[in-house]
Amino acid sequence: MNELLYRLGVLVWFLAYMATIYLVLHILVARWSRAPESRLLWFFGVVTGPLVAPIRRVLPPGTSPARARWVALAVYAGLWLGMRVLLGQMSF
Repeated sequence: MNELLYRLGVLVWFLAYMATIYLVLHILVARWSRAPESRLLWFFGVVTGPLVAPIRRVLPPGTSPARARWVALAVYAGLWLGMRVLLGQMSF
């Protein structure tokens, strides 16, 4: 049972890590993109859309997409680091 929890923790840690990386890249591309219809910006919008959607539900209406991305980044980075600490303290 402990090994199953550890594996589930590794999966959550990895998914939070990937979400953090993609959100950072989306923030950077959105900041430096000159064309609002850029294919790269569209790609990151599609990839990070499902990551930001649950966060937007708890934010007040009218929150800018950039702020929603920053809040989502903070949530997923916190989950990533929290899972890393939790996994480091688990023992077999």
